[in-house]
Amino acid sequence: MESSNYLGTEKVGKLLAKFCIPCIASLIISCLYNIVDQIFVGNGVGYLGNAATGVIFPITVIGWGMSLFFGDGAAAYLSVALGRNETKTLHQGIGNSILFSFLSGVVIILISYLWGDGLLRMIGATDATVGLAHDYGFIIYIMMPLAMTQNTLASIIRADGSPRYAMGAMIVGALINIVGDPVAIFVLDMGIKGAAYATILGQFVSFLICAFYLTKSKTFRLQAGSFRIDFKQLRQIMALGTSSLLTQLSIVIITVVNNILLVKYGAMSAYGEDIPLAAFVVIMKLFQIVLNIAIGIAAGAQPIVGYNYGAQNFGRVRELLKAVLKWTAIVGIVCMFLFEAFPGAFIRLFGSDGDLYMEFAIRCLRIYLLLILFTCVQKVCAIFLQSIGRAQAAAPLAILRDLLLIVFSIIVPVFLGVTGIFWAAPIADVLAMLITAGVMVRLWKELQRAAEQGAPTVEGHIQSSKPGVIVTISREHGSAGKKIGQKLAEMLQVPCYYKEVTALAAQESGLAAEFISDINKNAPERLKELYLSTTIVQQAIIAQDKIIKKIAENGSCVIIGRAADHVLREQPDVVRIFIHAPKEYRIKKIMEMYGDTREEAEKNMEHSDSARSNYYKSITGLPWANSDNYDLCIDSSIGEQASAEMIFAYLRKKGYE
Repeated sequence: MESSNYLGTEKVGKLLAKFCIPCIASLIISCLYNIVDQIFVGNGVGYLGNAATGVIFPITVIGWGMSLFFGDGAAAYLSVALGRNETKTLHQGIGNSILFSFLSGVVIILISYLWGDGLLRMIGATDATVGLAHDYGFIIYIMMPLAMTQNTLASIIRADGSPRYAMGAMIVGALINIVGDPVAIFVLDMGIKGAAYATILGQFVSFLICAFYLTKSKTFRLQAGSFRIDFKQLRQIMALGTSSLLTQLSIVIITVVNNILLVKYGAMSAYGEDIPLAAFVVIMKLFQIVLNIAIGIAAGAQPIVGYNYGAQNFGRVRELLKAVLKWTAIVGIVCMFLFEAFPGAFIRLFGSDGDLYMEFAIRCLRIYLLLILFTCVQKVCAIFLQSIGRAQAAAPLAILRDLLLIVFSIIVPVFLGVTGIFWAAPIADVLAMLITAGVMVRLWKELQRAAEQGAPTVEGHIQSSKPGVIVTISREHGSAGKKIGQKLAEMLQVPCYYKEVTALAAQESGLAAEFISDINKNAPERLKELYLSTTIVQQAIIAQDKIIKKIAENGSCVIIGRAADHVLREQPDVVRIFIHAPKEYRIKKIMEMYGDTREEAEKNMEHSDSARSNYYKSITGLPWANSDNYDLCIDSSIGEQASAEMIFAYLRKKGYE
């Protein structure tokens, strides 16, 4: 509760510094391995070495993506489980994520070794670079399962409340790589193989440090049974980690497409097929550093933005948006100036191997990073939208620039040759920024209107009650489940909780009751998993679960909706009811209750049932309208009173008075 108030009251600048700086540092450290290799390989082996590591890069990103798929998913799963105080099977979810991250690495090893140089040639290796890519990649592959497991563990460790430990493990590995690269390449004269050995040594030490943490983890203890496969928990973890995986896969697609095109069009130019690829690899490393800073700003702000949006403090949300965009713009403008004014200094950092290479690399750096400000702002806006649960807008915007880049990378070089591949970036940036600006202007106006209207207040309190049965009621829209529940509560002479649950959860969390109440309604038809897995929605669900458990601890009652049957699954004396009715009966009821036309009633019925089903599936992992989940299913077309009496009679038969 103190943390929630802190996010809603502390100065925006102070909050952003507290949350964003560690996030930026973590992202920068995580990409140091590849960048450091690039610097020393470029200076020790030459631009062909850089091109060779660029060929291996997509394979390592696939591994990185899979490790985040299970790692970020497990981290979110851990946070949610702790919030709900559901820790009995937590160790198995963590164990499964670690196991499948490791197995994914094994699969990558098998594919990469068995496919061999054919895979390398397919993703951009040339006659001049395939040998170097082979030497580098076949060493890097060895550590893939443990490196991926380490990255998964780092996410879990952060969620377990030890972010400094996770960062420390990454820093130690990065330092070993930084020291090991020059020793192996220059002192031991191992060339590109030395860079690979330094990388896997750093990864192995980081893995050992992270693995040791498991002996002293705060919220879970792994055991042999933790690694027994549980597909129900694994599906939840994978749903929560999907966005992280998709982000990495988009990088893979862009890199592979560009590698192939650079080799193709480079061969038709005076620069040959290797110089363009080598230059692209270096430029992408600089691009990656800047973009990680921008993403770190937006990702660090996510919990602050999400909390204030959920609390319907829309004026503060606008203030946060302005602050995030301001700092992103500052980073983008400074980097644009440096890249345009001093491109040679950045290229030489990664080696200066010949005048032809330098000429091409400097010119293309200026082209490709010309509008990196737009890239940063566009990506930050997509993350901001995700922070407030706008999954349907956030997901397309997150990949918009990447899709446009692929399209223009294919089209523009037809007219401009190999440099056209680099011109594709500023063209994509302009179009993506224009579309994003339109979305954000509408959001800004919407936030302004909402801030002027203010949030309605809803009161709620837990009523005293006698010991006895707790009845949970799930119901189809239009089945009159709420009225039946209220009538049943009167017969039992116990409290009935409906809107009161969200009002109490609002008091618990500091979020707005309206926001919590509308989680079902606001979940989109598509991308519902992404919406329901956002931090703010999970925070609301956790607060709601806590209130449902507090209500149940207070004695006999009737609780309507909110997946209460699942929340109280371990509570004694709980009877789970599902109320349904024929379609025609429900349509008429909706028309009667809300004044809808027949067409509106049918549409609202389908949307509401879909939203309730999605919410229930997200919370429980089980189908919503499945009779196996309930003790009694009632067709309410017999009438509200008759339905309530039937449930009452059932309770008496079960021994509840």
